[in-house]
Amino acid sequence: MTPVDRRSLSREITRLANASVAEALALDALPADRCPLIGITGPPGVGKSSLIARLARERMAARDSLAILAIDPTSPLSGGAILGDRIRMGELVDDRRIFIRSLATRDSRDGLADNLPLIIDRIVRAGFAEVLLETVGVGQVEYAVRDMVDTMVLVLSPGSGDQIQAMKSGIIETPDIFVINKADLPGADRVAGEIRSILHFRKAPPTVWRPRLVKVSADRGEGLADLSTLIDGHQAWLVEQGGGPTAAQWRRQILASLIARRAGDVLRALPTDATEGRLSDAFHRAIGAMAAKEEPGDG
Repeated sequence: MTPVDRRSLSREITRLANASVAEALALDALPADRCPLIGITGPPGVGKSSLIARLARERMAARDSLAILAIDPTSPLSGGAILGDRIRMGELVDDRRIFIRSLATRDSRDGLADNLPLIIDRIVRAGFAEVLLETVGVGQVEYAVRDMVDTMVLVLSPGSGDQIQAMKSGIIETPDIFVINKADLPGADRVAGEIRSILHFRKAPPTVWRPRLVKVSADRGEGLADLSTLIDGHQAWLVEQGGGPTAAQWRRQILASLIARRAGDVLRALPTDATEGRLSDAFHRAIGAMAAKEEPGDG
């Protein structure tokens, strides 16, 4: 891989992250030939960042480069990511083969970030061999990442029993690989048993990928090779099946995000009296205002 000008790349990502709806529409860029995208999600406190840092080391044994996009909650003061790149994964900072960038969720309500497909497109064009995408960890609503990545990994930990019950009808139905992190702690076997029970009763055609389960301890460096092998196995299966998310899925994802942002812009700009009266009338006024706000530069 040709060395990447990291400062220039970071500036471009900042520009894309800050792009208005109109600017994003003008770019109209979606990845054509993509590198593998690995999505890693899970509730707060399960150790996603530590796991990703150790997994990145493991993955680099067979790669010349790798990018990590870590999506964080938005700071109410600066509007940026609350956690910084160096705070999250300090052990990787000096490895010039690995590019780490934190992104703020901002107005996004799905655990992702504004203009994420455009940012991933820029990362891919920089020539990285693989992208690890860490979602913010909001839980139930994060299944939107399913349409963004090739392989989806859900991280849980001992004590996740109540969270598993809450996630049963949402994100827990979407992963390709389940990871029980902190497997050296009491309760890991019980959580693994609950996941196996869920998978046992899940009906799927023989041609569909059957989700796998692996126990790891990121702190001890245990199980990471097994996890990496499972990711490679799913990637190979995807190649046999014709690939991961389609261009149509990517397009629908970014359109949904842009429409939601445009709606938010319009609602914030509406005068108070525009939302009075019958709810249906206020709704149609808002839709009319959104349709009227189409001039270039109005993002």
